[in-house]
Amino acid sequence: MFNNLTERLESAFKNLKGEARINELNIANTVKDIRRALIDADVNYKIAKEFTDKVKDKASGAKVINAISPGQLMVKIVQDELAELMGGTEAEFNITGNPAIILVAGLQGSGKTTFSGKLASYLKTKKGKSPLLVAADIYRPAAIDQLTVLGEQVGVDVYSERDNKNAVEIAQNAIKEARSKNKNVVIIDTAGRLAIDEVMMTEVADIKTAVKPTEILFVVDSMTGQDAVNTAKAFNDRLDFSGVVLTKLDGDTRGGAALSIKYTVNKPIKFVSSGEKLDTLDVFYPDRMAQRILGMGDITTLVEKAQAQYDEVEAKRLEKKIRKNQFDFQDFLDQLQQIKKMGNLKDLMGMIPGMGKAIKDIDISDDAFKGIEAMIKSMTPFERANPDVINPGRRLRIAKGSGKDLTDVNAFMKQFDQMRNMMKMMNKMPMGKMPGMRR
Repeated sequence: MFNNLTERLESAFKNLKGEARINELNIANTVKDIRRALIDADVNYKIAKEFTDKVKDKASGAKVINAISPGQLMVKIVQDELAELMGGTEAEFNITGNPAIILVAGLQGSGKTTFSGKLASYLKTKKGKSPLLVAADIYRPAAIDQLTVLGEQVGVDVYSERDNKNAVEIAQNAIKEARSKNKNVVIIDTAGRLAIDEVMMTEVADIKTAVKPTEILFVVDSMTGQDAVNTAKAFNDRLDFSGVVLTKLDGDTRGGAALSIKYTVNKPIKFVSSGEKLDTLDVFYPDRMAQRILGMGDITTLVEKAQAQYDEVEAKRLEKKIRKNQFDFQDFLDQLQQIKKMGNLKDLMGMIPGMGKAIKDIDISDDAFKGIEAMIKSMTPFERANPDVINPGRRLRIAKGSGKDLTDVNAFMKQFDQMRNMMKMMNKMPMGKMPGMRR
C-alpha cells in the first residue's frame, strides 16, 4: 500500500540531500514536490496545500540540530504532520453498555460485511467479549448467507429474520436476543447500495434512532480515494458517525482516503483492514501509518503481531532444542505456521524498516511457503524428527509425494542444513551473548 506516495515523498526529500542547512530555496522545492505527491495520491488540493503550508512554516522556523541533517529534520516534520492529519493519536473504541451496540454502515462492495465478521473475531479473541452479529440487510439475501458463514468461521452467533423486511424491527429484536443470551456486544451489518440514495440513508438513520448505538462505524474502500471521502461526508451529514474503517489496504491504495478523511469529516479512523482473512483487522495508529508512508516500516505493530502468536512454553521448548542442536523439520513447520498466522507476508516484511522499498516490485504470495510445507508433510514423522536420516532414496520419495522436483528437495535440504549450522555456531556463544536472549 502507498508505494507510489512513498516513492514520491522520498524523491521530494532528495532536494535536501547533501545540504548543510535548510534554506528558503530548498524548503520551497521540497514542499512543492510533497504537494504534488499528495495530489497524485488523490488528496484534495485544499488539504494538500494546507498540509504543505504547515510543513513549510515549521521547517522555516526550525533550527537544525548538529546531530541531524536538514533532510532528516524535514522527514521528521512531515512525519509529525502526516500523523496529525490522520488524527494524531489512537481513537477510543467504545464497547461499554449492556449490550454495546455497533452500527456498521457503508456502500455495497466496501467490505462492510467482511469487516463485521472481522470485528466480531477481534472483540471475541482480543477483548474477551461475547458478540452477536446481526444481518440487517433486507435487500440482499447473499449478505445474510455471507454473514452466517463468517459467523461460523469465527464462532460467533448470527441473528437474522429472512422473512422480515423491516430492518429496524430486526435490529430491535436482535438486541432483545442478545440480552436473553448474555451477549455483551451487538454488531449490526446494515444494507449497502451501489450509490448513496434516500431510501438507504433513511433506513440506517431510523436504525440509529431506534437502537441508539454506542458506535457508528462508516466502512470505506480505501482504493476509491477521494470518492471515498465524498461518500463519507454524505454519510456523516445524516448519521454523525463516530469513526471510520478503511478496508482493502492490501490493494493498490494511493492513500487519498487515509490522508483526507479525518480532515474532511473530523471523525477518526478507528480500524484498518486488509485481505479476506478474518484476523487481518488492526487498530489504526496515525503515527505508525505515517512511518509506513515514509518508508520507515512499523516495528511496533510487527512486534505486537508476533507477541499475539507467542507461546512462552513453546518458545522455551524450542530454545532447549536449538541449544542441543536438535532443531528438526517439525519445529521448522511449526514456526512457518506461526508466521502465517501473523498476516499477509508482504505486509509483514514491509513493516521492517528499509524493507518496503526493497520488496515493492516483488510478488510475495501468502502461498510462498506451500512448497516447503508440502515437502515437510511428505516426510514420515521419523524423518521430520531426524533430518540426518534422509538419504537420496528418501529424498526421491519426498519429491514425488510433494509434487516437487528432486532438485527442489535437495535445495531445501541444503538450506535447512545451513540454518542448522548457523544455530550450531550460536550454541557456542554464552547464553547472555546470544542475539535477542538474556539471562
